[in-house]
Amino acid sequence: MLGLGLATSCRHGTAAERPLDARAQAREYLAKNQPERALPLLEAEYARAPEDLELARALTEAQVKAGHTDAWIAELRRRNAQADRAVNHYMLGLAYFSRASDAGAPAVAAFERALELKPDEPELHYRLGLARLESEQYAAAVGPLRRAAELAPERAGIRLPLAKALHRTGDAAEAVAALGALVRMGPSPSEVATARALMDQIADPFARFPKVAEPKLEEGLRYLQELDAPHPAIVAFEEILRDYPDLAVVHGLMGLAWQRLDDAGRAVEEFKRAIELAPEDGKNHFYLGELYLGRQRPEAARPYLEKAVALNPLLDLAWFRLGDIHLERRDLKAAGESFRVLTSLEPDEVAPRGKLALVRQLEGDWAGAERELMAVVDKDPENLEFTLRLGILFTEQAKQSSRPEERREAAGKAERWLRKVLETQPENAVASRALQQLKSP
Repeated sequence: MLGLGLATSCRHGTAAERPLDARAQAREYLAKNQPERALPLLEAEYARAPEDLELARALTEAQVKAGHTDAWIAELRRRNAQADRAVNHYMLGLAYFSRASDAGAPAVAAFERALELKPDEPELHYRLGLARLESEQYAAAVGPLRRAAELAPERAGIRLPLAKALHRTGDAAEAVAALGALVRMGPSPSEVATARALMDQIADPFARFPKVAEPKLEEGLRYLQELDAPHPAIVAFEEILRDYPDLAVVHGLMGLAWQRLDDAGRAVEEFKRAIELAPEDGKNHFYLGELYLGRQRPEAARPYLEKAVALNPLLDLAWFRLGDIHLERRDLKAAGESFRVLTSLEPDEVAPRGKLALVRQLEGDWAGAERELMAVVDKDPENLEFTLRLGILFTEQAKQSSRPEERREAAGKAERWLRKVLETQPENAVASRALQQLKSP
């Protein structure tokens, strides 16, 4: 069951340094599971802004977490009897949705009535779609979820239930398109995890694999992946293909085995056959793109990698390869897009941050480059490579800035980072040269 979805915020510094307003304080209480402390703050705030759906959602979450669901539902029914307002039906729908017994028809009816009263509110379309989705009314969920995405294109989270609903109705292409939009919008790690699981369902190459051939498939995979023995793997895959010549996934595995044997011709043949049999599977396009890259043919690889991420936007390595190709071509906009997506898909990985920082530096976006480098150094202060890169970045900024105050500020930052490198590595020639450049007129 999906929750009410109140976004919580984190604080930096002490409360004395940054006092919270009532709404933020209530969020913090809810995050700490202290709804009774949040309720008076939210009730006062809501009294001042009775049409604010975010406050209404927070207030309902607090009532539910405090164990007041029944009383809150009764109160909302009383309010609706007095004045038929969209916000009251919205809160009623949220309260119903929090209970498994009422998450279906009662919640749907409440959200439908809210939408009748306020038809252009994206949050109401979203909640109605979500309630229908949880009730397994997949076809009926698509419309409101799609409308919510149209009305609030900046809300990444809408794309996930929309993709699920589309997948459940058999519209795999549109489901993948929704996931493609999601990954470009900076999704959270939990959203990425959900998207990966859904993409695995959509693009499961073994979904209709014949049961009788599974033992031979397992044998081939063991030879290929565990024992690094491509020859017997090929023999096993060929046995499967004699009985089932149109299994795209087996042709793809054959291609990988031939590639392992450095037989590019046969590998290309198998990958192309796999694409012909299953053109919607992004992994087969990726395999062929990787093979061309390995043969130093980036321009031949590029369209296959682009197709791969269009068909499967959760293919991390395909985004990385594309970014490198775009960077080599000096297409900084496309390279930045690829690496930016990858930093969302792999937020804890260092390499995508480094690549994106390089792109931002080449664009002259000093703040953007600093942000990506600091994302690594903040987590790993001992990372000397990125510490050095910060020093080089500010050295370059100091050299290129036209305003004296900007030059002085950048030079000061550069010296600080470069000296940190030299404290650990006194013989670091790159840091020493950069420091000399700063001191030369």
